[in-house]
Amino acid sequence: MTAGAALDDFARRALRLVAARAAGPPLAAGVAVTVHFHPDRLVAGDTVLAGLARSGRYLSQFVTGVSNGGLSAYRGGARWGWESRLFGGAYDAAPPDARPVYGAVMTPARVVGAAPRFGSSFLRLAPETLERTTFCYPDSVFEPDEVGTARCMSLLARAEADDLELLDSYVEAHVHGGVRLDRDVAALVLDRCYRDTEVARLAATLPCPVEWHPGFRLGVDELRRHPDYRGADAVELGAEIAVDGALDPAVLGAAAATGRYDPQQLKRVWHLVARFGAPDRTAG
Repeated sequence: MTAGAALDDFARRALRLVAARAAGPPLAAGVAVTVHFHPDRLVAGDTVLAGLARSGRYLSQFVTGVSNGGLSAYRGGARWGWESRLFGGAYDAAPPDARPVYGAVMTPARVVGAAPRFGSSFLRLAPETLERTTFCYPDSVFEPDEVGTARCMSLLARAEADDLELLDSYVEAHVHGGVRLDRDVAALVLDRCYRDTEVARLAATLPCPVEWHPGFRLGVDELRRHPDYRGADAVELGAEIAVDGALDPAVLGAAAATGRYDPQQLKRVWHLVARFGAPDRTAG
């Protein structure tokens, strides 16, 4: 690892404001932040992973205009407003590439990462990034009042007490000062469905280690048992695009690449796969 990030005035102010409101004990050893994404989704004709390889950085929605959550990262948009409230206006005048990157807190038991709602694969960040990371629970979309830092953080206990499923129970993380692959990433962790694919080949060119998790896979029979989770339309779409009677992240990525399907509906299909096709009970 090279030296840590040099924080600008926007980031330093945001960190100070959150630290003044944080409470609780320090984060336990073994906890990390994960940043999730779908590596094979297309953005301006190129995959997300290819974009990472080209830039060497993971960029926020304010720069890319792309998200696996809501798309409101522009001045006056909902994401802009949530950040303004959460960070006391620290980033209100900041350029897009100065804003924080979003992730979630991963404990060792969560083998598929902290927040698979936002993607099957993830960057597991280096421990050094924790000192410039802030946290909130629940997700900032709910405008929470409770915040934390690596030195004062009681939010994991709150999330565990709520006993929600993994798609909803994550503690949100905000990494200030940027995320560079050669400096800030302990590993890129991919779903095993991408082994021996272009995703794996490209991942091998990145300046960070590559690891694999057990993978998501959901059979159509199990899929059809959950029409109430994200709607009957999502179940039918999942059944339509399934390959050999099953769904995994690569199948969804191939469907997305055709441009034939509503991205919001594909996102709902992914939620079904992430929730009911996780590799073990702890992960899903």
